[in-house]
Amino acid sequence: MEQVIMNNLAYPILSTIVFMPVFGVLLLLLINRDKESLIKWTALIVTVITFILSIPLFTNFDKTTHKMQFVERYNWIPAWNIKYYLGVDGISVLLVLLTTLSAILCVLISWHSIKIKVKEFYIAILLTEGAIAGVFCSLDFFLFYIFWEAMLVPMFLIIGVWGGPNRIYATIKFILYTLVGSVLMLVGIIFLYFYAGKTFDILELATKTYPYKVQFWLFWAFFAAFAVKVPMFPVHTWLPDAHTEAPTAGSVILAAILIKMGAYGFLRFSIPLFPEASKAMTPAMLTLSVIAIIYGAVICLAQKDLKRLIAYSSVSHMGFVTLGIFALNSQGMEGGILQMINHGIVTGALFLSVGIIYDRTHSRQISDHGGLATPMPIYAAFFMVFTLAAIGLPGTNGFIGEFLIILGGFTANKWAGVLAATGIIIGAGYMLWLYQRLFFMSVHEKVIGISDMDIREISTLLPLVILVFWIGVYPNAFLSFTHASVQHLIERVNTAQEGVSLAKLFWR
Repeated sequence: MEQVIMNNLAYPILSTIVFMPVFGVLLLLLINRDKESLIKWTALIVTVITFILSIPLFTNFDKTTHKMQFVERYNWIPAWNIKYYLGVDGISVLLVLLTTLSAILCVLISWHSIKIKVKEFYIAILLTEGAIAGVFCSLDFFLFYIFWEAMLVPMFLIIGVWGGPNRIYATIKFILYTLVGSVLMLVGIIFLYFYAGKTFDILELATKTYPYKVQFWLFWAFFAAFAVKVPMFPVHTWLPDAHTEAPTAGSVILAAILIKMGAYGFLRFSIPLFPEASKAMTPAMLTLSVIAIIYGAVICLAQKDLKRLIAYSSVSHMGFVTLGIFALNSQGMEGGILQMINHGIVTGALFLSVGIIYDRTHSRQISDHGGLATPMPIYAAFFMVFTLAAIGLPGTNGFIGEFLIILGGFTANKWAGVLAATGIIIGAGYMLWLYQRLFFMSVHEKVIGISDMDIREISTLLPLVILVFWIGVYPNAFLSFTHASVQHLIERVNTAQEGVSLAKLFWR
């Protein structure tokens, strides 16, 4: 049975989304670098058009099937059986939308803060958007790997050129961690190509059954790439440094979409291709997830730098995501996918908020911002919404994702569910403590006389506030996209049950 639904729109929608930013880059190359205003407006218009082009994915998506939709498939390099092959299912479609929305916010928040090499900066933003969208749409391993690696170059430049004082150290660390993981994944891809009959077709590879020993080694080869990206404990250490040194737009890209690539890899490749190994490795994955949840939350309590605190909170929140995914039940997986979107919205918003205040005080130290509610009441209101969403207050988007993950985690392993719940309590502690220190202490001299948010900044954060309450009040609008795809994944894992028993014997 055909596993895909060919694109029934009048135009190749996925290619348009992936390559519209590249077209924007070509436009920027034609503009004189002295015309900074025109460069910014061009980048903004391109990202807005890309987002508008991605809306039909949301409105025309068939939620009743797990099949790949809007598929585009052409022979690219026939001699190697490589195809130009794009498609999305209920897991990837939401991530594509998150990518195109985040790109607009990155352009808006950088409007005044980027003062050097403006043209090159917006070129890097657009290239990153196109590459990440390509990762989420690729159905051919060769094409997927190209987009996966292509993303590294503009991110390297965004952190290395427009970052903070220690940007070179952070950039090298980011690249080394990512490359080591990517090389191991490349070895796994090449092995699969020859082992499965010389094909890079991801859907075809997912229909085959591999011996447990093969699954075991390939699972860990792919794990190396995905765990670094998530980032899972103990390979998370690149993230706080990268976040701290990156400009605001770089932090938003990292938090909102780049680290989702690792969790997406587990869902797209590790579980469907290696179901027996995934099931056998569940105890290890749940353990690492719980450690990340608690460790990340506890470390947040000791942070003095705003960005570093939010970066470590990402380690904790992404621990919830991997916990949900490797619970290997529908509640956990759907919660994990929704939490990927939630984390992109809330943590992206928090980094945008940090960028707003940094533009005024040129400091990220928490102790430098006491009493912010007095000069910036609108900013305080926005920050409160995102704080409550980060701690998972009912009615906000963070609640339903964490609830489903805890439910799924508890079903998979009671101790994992209980221990993960402690992370929520610690998370509430450090976020509320942060809010108190920023907004309710005596007014610090650095914030006296600073202006509240302007229209551009309000316009940047307002869509995220709407999403916080939209998902929080009516989560089914988003969860309904994932039902069919998650059920298909669960069935794939369940059919591997007999093999898992053999796998456990082997493991012993």
